[in-house]
Amino acid sequence: MALRLLRLGSEHGIFLVLLLLGAFFSLVTLKDQTVTGPDAVAQVMGKLEGKARVLIAVASQPQDMAFAELMERELQRAGKPAAAVVKGDPKAAREALQKLSASAGKLDAIVCQGASATWLVFADLKADFPGLGSAPLIQPHSYRWPTFLKADNLLNIANQIAVIAILAIGMTMVIITGGIDLSVGSLIALSAVVTTLMIRDIFGGAGASASGMTMAALGGIGLCGLSGWLSGQLITRMSVPPFIVTLGVMLMASGGAYRLAENQSVYQVPDSFVWLGRGTDLLNLPNAVVLMLVLYAAAHGVMTQTRFGRYLYAVGGNVEAALLSGVPVRRVIIMAYLICGLLAGLGGVVTASLLKSGSPTYGGMYELYVIAAVVVGGTRLSGGKGTMPGTLAGAFIIAIIQNGMNLTNVESNTQKIVLGLVILTAVLVDRMRGGRSV
Repeated sequence: MALRLLRLGSEHGIFLVLLLLGAFFSLVTLKDQTVTGPDAVAQVMGKLEGKARVLIAVASQPQDMAFAELMERELQRAGKPAAAVVKGDPKAAREALQKLSASAGKLDAIVCQGASATWLVFADLKADFPGLGSAPLIQPHSYRWPTFLKADNLLNIANQIAVIAILAIGMTMVIITGGIDLSVGSLIALSAVVTTLMIRDIFGGAGASASGMTMAALGGIGLCGLSGWLSGQLITRMSVPPFIVTLGVMLMASGGAYRLAENQSVYQVPDSFVWLGRGTDLLNLPNAVVLMLVLYAAAHGVMTQTRFGRYLYAVGGNVEAALLSGVPVRRVIIMAYLICGLLAGLGGVVTASLLKSGSPTYGGMYELYVIAAVVVGGTRLSGGKGTMPGTLAGAFIIAIIQNGMNLTNVESNTQKIVLGLVILTAVLVDRMRGGRSV
């Protein structure tokens, strides 16, 4: 039994943990769900046969108001316009009922959605508004389903973790070599600021073309790649510990982002700039998620099928043995930090696209979440072991835990405690499985 528990740190164990977390949060978020969108409208329209005078009443929630608009259009198309439409609260519904009561004719039905079906103003309609009769409440069918497993929530998890997961690819390579990179969060801010500044000041601002935005993005990514390359040079040629080098780069990148942006956000970018962060072109998946999956597929191929991938493991496993075997250790380490910097720059572009602006505040604490994803995914901090699928699973484990705690109304301070415990547990399991003491 103890041996099985220790194996939770393996790659297959990581995916088992991922499935168990999904099952747990699916169970605790199981509740009655209401059909929405065109399906909900179609259900309600089927119940309105022979009913001409209809009141639509919904709460002021985006989803409910969208339903009301669809319902109103469908009634108009059917030749029986809604007698009144309420988008607000019970007070607004009462005012609408009073106006309808003052006019001739009974009310045939009240179409509700979600919270409006429980408004007390509809509870004793016949007594309060006798002229309207006893109009039935009609709403879409409800069904039992976990909020966690709703399609929009799952897409939200993937979209929120995309940037951290992209950065975790480079961090996995760096940690496999036995290093660490604390600068990735600040490089996100630097890349976002440089990209949006170039769009604003060089490529025409809100009127920038697709090629101009691409050149600006390459500029931001290239600058972060240069930072990673310099970090690798200092670590290998000057024998400065990675922690110190990347800590210095982190501070310089953050300070540089604030100086370049003059402590302001840069938002003079075209509307089309959000394509990478918010667009959905393939299978209705966010473009950032598609990019993340493509990068992981490529990184997995590099780590398992190329000489560079084998060299990364060799350097992290035993530097001296790697040197004696003819591995270009210095070049391999520099390349790992270069890739990490480039991916941090790409993460900055995705963030700027998602938020349609560049700000020096972006990426705060991201380096800790990225390292956490890598560690939880089974990569050994001492180097020599780690996989890209494991890292992706680790990123999703953190995202699922945070999302599940949000859905179950766990307050933010407790979430930090839980995340810290998850990281410590992952490290302890790795140490125990490796037969090492802490």
